Amino acid sequence: MCVRNDDYPASLEVRKLYPLFEDAFAAEHGMVRVVYESGEDYLYPREFFVAIDLPVEIEKALARTI
Repeated sequence: MCVRNDDYPASLEVRKLYPLFEDAFAAEHGMVRVVYESGEDYLYPREFFVAIDLPVEIEKALARTI
C-alpha cells in the first residue's frame, strides 16, 4: 500500500494498493518496482510503501484481474 507520494503526486495515490515486484537493481538502490494497470512499471523508494497481508479470498480475486 502506498503511504507516501513525495515528488510523485500525479503518479502515486496514497492508500492505494499497488503490485510491487522486487528485482536486484531495485533492491540495491532501496527501491521497489511498481506495475501500473497499463502494464508499465517504474521504480520508487521502498519507504513509500508498506507491505500488507490480505485475506486469501482477496488475493485470489486480485490474481484473476492481473
